Amino acid sequence: MFKALVIENDEQGYRSLLKDLPESQLPDHDVTLDVSYSSLNYKDALAICNKGPIVRQFPMVPGIDFVGRVTASRHPDWRQDDVALLTGWGVGEKQWGGLAQKASVSGDWLVRVPASLSPLQTMAIGTAGLTAMLCVMALEKQGVTPERGPVLVTGASGGVGSYSVSLLARLGYQVIAASGRASDSAYLIDTLGAASVMDREELSQPGKPLAKERWAAAVDTVGSHTLANVLAATQRDGAVAACGMAQGLDLPSSVAPFILRGVTLAGVDSVMCPLPLRQQAWQRLGELLDSELLSQLSRVIPLSEAREGAQDLLDGRVQGRLIVDCR
Repeated sequence: MFKALVIENDEQGYRSLLKDLPESQLPDHDVTLDVSYSSLNYKDALAICNKGPIVRQFPMVPGIDFVGRVTASRHPDWRQDDVALLTGWGVGEKQWGGLAQKASVSGDWLVRVPASLSPLQTMAIGTAGLTAMLCVMALEKQGVTPERGPVLVTGASGGVGSYSVSLLARLGYQVIAASGRASDSAYLIDTLGAASVMDREELSQPGKPLAKERWAAAVDTVGSHTLANVLAATQRDGAVAACGMAQGLDLPSSVAPFILRGVTLAGVDSVMCPLPLRQQAWQRLGELLDSELLSQLSRVIPLSEAREGAQDLLDGRVQGRLIVDCR
């Protein structure tokens, strides 16, 4: 038997419960692991609290990322006692995820834990940090260098936003952090390295197709009117990496930033990201992020508190990352 957070949806309604399950209920994949840590991401919180159509089938164990030790493997790349991490691939949505003491997944979805990181640190980074690194790499691919000018990060107090600010600052960029919480200014500047903080309300309302050029590039975790305004104020030949939809899926913009200023909109998807790119991103994360910062950006809670943590995340009461100890 093992403990798992399980989402059920039947005649009794939609609910998430901490349950004891027999190992026979695990999916039949080629690698089984004892899960050490998972985490709570925005997508997990939506699923656990029934705030969005995240889960595709029921019952479902949420948790879109985890790290653990291999206990059994039929996959050629994985052996017993290997330590592996997983992010994405539909885990926690259409495949059982990591908010449990055990998991069974395809070995093709797993990545080896970098030598420079502990298992706990990988979940301090998790999907949020991986997505942030992929966004930074997308901007680099478009030729955005620190000399080009400031880089905006929206949703800067959240998981992806926090890591985007920190990674960009450590790479020498001047970062403008957009946040809706004035109390987070010291955290964003002193801890993460932002150069300045702006109120997200400046970006969240309907705006003009083009605005005054303010930043060379941006990482947007919000979508909707915020992304439209970010694009409108991006400098000529700049780039925006879009990875989130906290404000909405819509994009009430125009073609003006693209055809009048040559702005590039780069979509970033960490869910189906190919393995070589994942490995490159994790290697860079291990090089750029130190243990002191990772401890400042995360807090550990037990599996029994995951439901409460999910609600806190949706209510904006979480700064940085919530790691879930599943042991």
